[in-house]
Amino acid sequence: MSRIENESVHHAAYSARHTDYTLYAKRYTLIICTLFLVLCSSTNSEQRTTNNEHCALQIYLPREITIQEDCLTVGQVGIIRGEESLVARASEVALGRISVPGQKIVIDRSTLLSRLACNGIPTSKLSLTGAEKITVRKQQQVIKGEEFVELASSFLKKPAGGGNDPVQGFALAADSVCQLNPVQTPKDLILPGRSCDVRLSPRLVEGGAKNQAKVQITVFASDPVGGDKEIGTREVIFRLKFNRHSVVTLTEIPAGAVISPENVKIEKIVSDQAEGLDRIRPAPRLRGDKLAPAEAGVGPEPEDWRPPYGLIAKRRLPANTVVRPDMLSSVEPTTIERNETVVLRIDRPGLLVTALGKAMQKGQAGEYIKVRNLDSQRIILCRVVEDGTVEPIF
Repeated sequence: MSRIENESVHHAAYSARHTDYTLYAKRYTLIICTLFLVLCSSTNSEQRTTNNEHCALQIYLPREITIQEDCLTVGQVGIIRGEESLVARASEVALGRISVPGQKIVIDRSTLLSRLACNGIPTSKLSLTGAEKITVRKQQQVIKGEEFVELASSFLKKPAGGGNDPVQGFALAADSVCQLNPVQTPKDLILPGRSCDVRLSPRLVEGGAKNQAKVQITVFASDPVGGDKEIGTREVIFRLKFNRHSVVTLTEIPAGAVISPENVKIEKIVSDQAEGLDRIRPAPRLRGDKLAPAEAGVGPEPEDWRPPYGLIAKRRLPANTVVRPDMLSSVEPTTIERNETVVLRIDRPGLLVTALGKAMQKGQAGEYIKVRNLDSQRIILCRVVEDGTVEPIF
């Protein structure tokens, strides 16, 4: 091998060894720097831990907390550790008061440090960890407005409890009121103080509108001393719709005429107006065949309602008129006894026919009986007229 070739080989080997040395130096420097950083970080962490341990008080702050009392203290909102005397002192530091049910208070760190400093605990002795702000709420029991509506509705559908108070003893019959629509849902009732046993007492009160029922619900809470204490009331107003019978004239009825199936029809309707309803109270009853004028139509329709057949029209009633109780009056009905001689009468425009007959049945005005024609001896069906005559039905 020539001299030149030997120098080339030695130069290449030297270059390779120099490159390896540079690479190793860089790696070594990187390892040294990494170890230095880890050491510094550990030292800072230990220093912070040492500083915290040297603090007389350590307070951990949660994000949210619920309390039972009205007055708010540091001991209620945070977890305090440290010197026993300082812990007891800091726990009693007041932070405010929750005066309104449902109220919440937000406390930040600066407020907490300020309150502690005002009570002689400097920030140099404190270490705060946890949340930056605390949301404080008071533990409470809430009765939803929907619960008041449900209770009032159930109360109205129950049978009446009786008693001397007609309003208190009233209940809506299921076959009379077909709908109970709350006018407005009352506000929720927030019960103050700790959770306790409550009792809800509903009662019916007088309402201003004719088609409404008002239920007042009083809320009582058990008193540790004894008895119950009233803590609030809510009112629920319902708009009522009734299942009712409507009496409508088929033809014109003159004043003094007797109401019968021939001149009126009975319809079943749903109405939000109770005829003559001045207030919600027990419905009146028919007294025999007579209506109580002052109470006619007051309240939901009575269960023993019946058509007003046999009553007399006080005034002329045109066709298709809805007949109200105040349009009618009762009189002693005309009665025909069995075997009584009666006058058969057919009265038509331009035609008047009369004959004598013998009643085969007893009947009152507006009813149908069988009558034997004394001339032809035929038995025919007749309607008893209020003037004592009978009108043949063909």
